Amino acid sequence: MNKELTQAIASEIQLFQNIEQKENFLFLLGALLAKVISLKKAAEVMQLEPAELLKILDLMGIEFSYLCEEDVALEKSW
Repeated sequence: MNKELTQAIASEIQLFQNIEQKENFLFLLGALLAKVISLKKAAEVMQLEPAELLKILDLMGIEFSYLCEEDVALEKSW
């Protein structure tokens, strides 16, 4: 995906003020849904509390389930 397309998509997200935060959110959203990182790690990167990030996901209608134990081990090695 090219930079212009990524920025165009990110600019449509009204949750964050600057384009970098919006791009980070899109990247982390993909990583969360692919179960590459945990909610806690994603919240840390976004400088949010996990409960705040979970609320944002809920408000957006994005269903999120927590990682299983095997996935936690994978995240620790990431």
